[in-house]
Amino acid sequence: MFKPDFNRLKKVLLRLGEPDIVPFYELFADAEIICAATGNTKYPENLVEFYYKFGFDCISMGTGVDYELLMLSCGDTANLAKERRMFADENHGIIETRADFDRYGWPVIDASSIIGVKKAAGIMPDGMKAVPFLRSVFENLSFLMGLVPLSYAIHDDIDLVADICERLGNDMLAFLKVCLSELDADKIGAVTLCEDMGYLTGTIVSPEFMRKYIFPWEKKAVDLLHGHDIPVILHACGNLDEVMDDLIDYAGFDARHSFEDKILPVCEAKKKYGNRIALLGGVDMNVLCTANESELRGYVRNIIECCAPGGGYAFGTGNSVANYVPLENYKIILDEAKK
Repeated sequence: MFKPDFNRLKKVLLRLGEPDIVPFYELFADAEIICAATGNTKYPENLVEFYYKFGFDCISMGTGVDYELLMLSCGDTANLAKERRMFADENHGIIETRADFDRYGWPVIDASSIIGVKKAAGIMPDGMKAVPFLRSVFENLSFLMGLVPLSYAIHDDIDLVADICERLGNDMLAFLKVCLSELDADKIGAVTLCEDMGYLTGTIVSPEFMRKYIFPWEKKAVDLLHGHDIPVILHACGNLDEVMDDLIDYAGFDARHSFEDKILPVCEAKKKYGNRIALLGGVDMNVLCTANESELRGYVRNIIECCAPGGGYAFGTGNSVANYVPLENYKIILDEAKK
């Protein structure tokens, strides 16, 4: 019978050699997937059940500061559809001007911010640990301002952008300090900072902007967590080649998650960066959704054969277990990885 042991995932994150088996990591699974896989609709009990049932050593769950945002929605055509699919408005933001910034209702950060994580951590099976994930500075900045207004503001009102970054950075550090003070030290295994900063061929904004206004806050967060012996995972979509040295050598991230075959297959990432940073996931979402069983099993075997030797690798999807992923396909890739 599977016995969770977070130490095997920590061994991967810190690149301390090969664990006894290749551990699993996911940023998250959509609620619809969790409910379908467990038959349980009670949260967070079903979350804990999902990760334990599928052989994980950790529970990855969303948390963080709850900012009011301008969001758009549309109908959902996924296999396990939501009532509405929500996404950020790239053309408008709730903060576009100095006046918007001054009147914005910034949230209070206190123990109530981590109630869900605290409850889930309290019911985890022995050996498991929680890996909370939260949006970092650039991702929150782009959501609050909208990508188009942000792009103009970087040129026209950089002082406003800098002030928003400072507020967001301080909020992130305050939230992490709440986590450290309110959660038992033996319950937190790692923390994931979500910082989608790239697209197919490069970073969304210039590397120079990221180096001046974003990466210093990430370094502060990483240093804070490292001071408590907590590894830090970066989840970041897109092509990050121009800034990987900054993320590894300056910010100090222990692991990188989110891979897409069109940008950088995880096997290539292992060859390129595997001696400097741990790599997590890598099953391309398009392959996961469209390949047949034979193709999936061969694809998974290739990833394991490329990435597992020497350690520093945990298996999972290239992004998340989204509600459009066929659940049977997800079961297939985990089954093959276990073999």
